[in-house]
Amino acid sequence: MTHKIVASPCIGYCKLDASGSMCLGCHRTLNEIAHWGAASVDRKKEIVKAAEMRRTNLSSSAQK
Repeated sequence: MTHKIVASPCIGYCKLDASGSMCLGCHRTLNEIAHWGAASVDRKKEIVKAAEMRRTNLSSSAQK
């Protein structure tokens, strides 16, 4: 059985947003960060995709 590795999106800049629910460095929610270690490969891929979408949405909002 081959285990795939999904790299953590953590960039070492750990700071919460104003609501205290999302990291401004990796754009993961606190729940996603807390459960990362035990998450399946598929769930980790979902988390990475969601974090990328949050990053994109925040970048788009900031440019308006």
